[in-house]
Amino acid sequence: MEDSEQIVLAEMLQSAEDAAPVEAVEAVTGAIATALDALGVSLLIADLSGRALVRLTHQPGVAGPGRRQGEELAELLPFDGGPYEQAVRHQVPRVLPGDGRWTLLAPVTERGEAIGLLEIDLPDEPDAEVIERVARTAHALAFVVIANRRHTDLFEWGQRSTPFTLSAEIQRRLLPASFTCEAGAFALSGWLEPAASVGGDTFDYSVARDVLHLSVTDAMGHGVASALTATLGVGSLRNTRRRGLGLTGQADEANRAIAENANVRGAYVTAVLGRIELATGRCELLNAGHVPPMLVRDGRTTLLELPGNFPLGMFPEAGFRSGEVVLRPGDRLVVVTDGMRERNAADLDLPAALHDVASLHPREAVRALSDAALAIAGPTLADDATLMIIDWYGDHGPRRSSAGADTGRASSRPG
Repeated sequence: MEDSEQIVLAEMLQSAEDAAPVEAVEAVTGAIATALDALGVSLLIADLSGRALVRLTHQPGVAGPGRRQGEELAELLPFDGGPYEQAVRHQVPRVLPGDGRWTLLAPVTERGEAIGLLEIDLPDEPDAEVIERVARTAHALAFVVIANRRHTDLFEWGQRSTPFTLSAEIQRRLLPASFTCEAGAFALSGWLEPAASVGGDTFDYSVARDVLHLSVTDAMGHGVASALTATLGVGSLRNTRRRGLGLTGQADEANRAIAENANVRGAYVTAVLGRIELATGRCELLNAGHVPPMLVRDGRTTLLELPGNFPLGMFPEAGFRSGEVVLRPGDRLVVVTDGMRERNAADLDLPAALHDVASLHPREAVRALSDAALAIAGPTLADDATLMIIDWYGDHGPRRSSAGADTGRASSRPG
């Protein structure tokens, strides 16, 4: 990186730090516009639906398209298969000619999480050096967004094209901060398609130095009561995971916590808990009354046979057993909740659908499967549908990335 570019990045980060959290992105895009003599710069943030981008702007006293909250505007740009969507899915910059200007789209991504796009209007066609420079700048912008969204509701509000109920708000707080994670040995992504009345689904993961921890849970019932039961389950599982307990220990503690503290008599949570050794691919799994995990290997989908256990919270004194499988490079581990299998969604041929999305990055595959379930059982679901997909590469070491994404493992790359 040239010294001049380092100076620009340093100034950009300083501008973000000096600005208020709600103004940090504007400060950064202003610095980018000055450095590139740009005609305009915008951040397009990914909508929570996974099916659109949102242009956030601050326009005091000015009418504009989209939703307004005070002086903030959020304009929804639905995915239509065009260059904006493709830039996100392929994770490569796109250059679009226009009327007297060129528009450069650069993915804003961190460790595989597609945060959005940096949209820059330039007076001249950018060359390869400018494109690469903007791609690095967009990567830096991802960290600005991640750092500042902890301090303000602006980004979360902008991403919500559909209002949240109280139960959905509680459920949202139980999910990981990033739905996608890439590492040398694996790529992981989770997705939750909520029901009209939230059904208590969650997913979670954590990456240690040599271990990937994961869980997918489904609390009984719907609405606030279900969300509160899910809170007990997820809170207990995170607490015991951080204390270093194994899968059976985590299940024992969560079982007691739900049985003793749930506000609904007879409440329970079904769950799949997992622990993958990154150096060996040894995958320990515990199924507590949940839909069996699936393994996609060599084009075939099989249900993993694991020791049977009761759901968490159903019987306070129940014991738990785990099983294991050794993952091979090229394997795909899939965990879903029963919202993908119940009622009308059961008409979805999940093994066939998994075959259809085999070439997609987990980030895109979970959305494609969710879309397939909605196409059959939608437009709204009777129960939450949750998925987690882990692609196993077996190369535990440094990750090979460009501007926040491993483009070699993206869904596809333009020729």
